[in-house]
Amino acid sequence: MKSRSGLLVICLGLAACQGSNPYVASSKPLPPAPPQAATTFDRSAYPAAPRDYGRYRSWAWLNGTLPPGTAWADSAQVAEAVSNALDQRGLRPLHDNRPADLFVSANLHLETRLRQYRDDYGYYGGGYGGYNRYGSGYGLYNTVPIVRTYSEQVVVVQVNLFDAQNGQPVWSASAETSSKSSQSAQADAIREAVEKAMSAYPPS
Repeated sequence: MKSRSGLLVICLGLAACQGSNPYVASSKPLPPAPPQAATTFDRSAYPAAPRDYGRYRSWAWLNGTLPPGTAWADSAQVAEAVSNALDQRGLRPLHDNRPADLFVSANLHLETRLRQYRDDYGYYGGGYGGYNRYGSGYGLYNTVPIVRTYSEQVVVVQVNLFDAQNGQPVWSASAETSSKSSQSAQADAIREAVEKAMSAYPPS
């Protein structure tokens, strides 16, 4: 009797599954594409083409403005160091009305860095005991590390290059070097910092 009841329940369940589904799938047609879609190129859908740095041959200061000077170095020193570094990389400055390939901006400022160095001081401890005329000795040598912190003033130079046709950033880098006290040493420090910043141009 129980088996017949179970069979009846299964049959009723199967009959219910064969009934009509109240949920009906429906969709609306896609709207037509705008007329400009056929002629518009979506650059974001494709990776950017590699930049050809070899086509950049000339440069001029951005907005015709030299790098700003500071109390530590004047504008002419920074401009000369940047111009020399660009010249070493085949970029020539334009002094006429011809369009340049690159616009260049640069700035210099001083920053303070905290440095640390470690001193390892050694000490010797021991004693002496004798059981013959020469005796027997023992001792111990060890080091005690001492970390010292000091502040140092550094020169930070940043150089920025822009495509003169579209104004897009082409390349940017910064570098630092220790500041110097004498005027001749200051010029060397500026040149050193600019050369470090420009060392990776053009990118490989």
